[in-house]
Amino acid sequence: MRHIANACTALAATALALSLSACGGTSIESRTPNSDQTEETVTPASEPEPTDDASQASDQPHSLTDTVTYENNASVTLQGFSRGVSHDYAAPGNTPYVRFNVRVVNGAKSTLDVTAMTVNCQYGDEEGKQAESIYDDGLEGSPSTKLLAGRTVSVPWACELPKGQSHVQIEVTPTPESAAAIYTGSIK
Repeated sequence: MRHIANACTALAATALALSLSACGGTSIESRTPNSDQTEETVTPASEPEPTDDASQASDQPHSLTDTVTYENNASVTLQGFSRGVSHDYAAPGNTPYVRFNVRVVNGAKSTLDVTAMTVNCQYGDEEGKQAESIYDDGLEGSPSTKLLAGRTVSVPWACELPKGQSHVQIEVTPTPESAAAIYTGSIK
């Protein structure tokens, strides 16, 4: 089941990436929805200031606080990092996680298909481990509607992050046509 979910997430990310690259500026704003679970607000540790190089999607990693802007003026930003533990009825249940918002801004002149957006995570310093996406109250995954020109969507997301771990790698593909924006850094 995990492989099917990861495959669906990858397809969705590819679709979102392609849409962003074809249509223009889109960014994602992170917000943390209310939840019964206790969450601790955290900030990325020692992140460098964004540079001009950080504004373009590429295979080069960006800091957790960078905004990645695509050639079509779509942009992606991660915001609102916090730690929490999923409910026992969540998928997966009772799992420590890092929660963040993916903000997509559509600066293009056409609609972006963000319904296929993918977000994939790893954690660990030297040897990365695949982190499961968390599906819980307020964490339902990709948007269910397209993003019109000039509009912004902020999607709450969470990935598994065990309590003893702090280093994360987060890859966001906003449309199937877009390249993945790769973010990396430490969560306090």
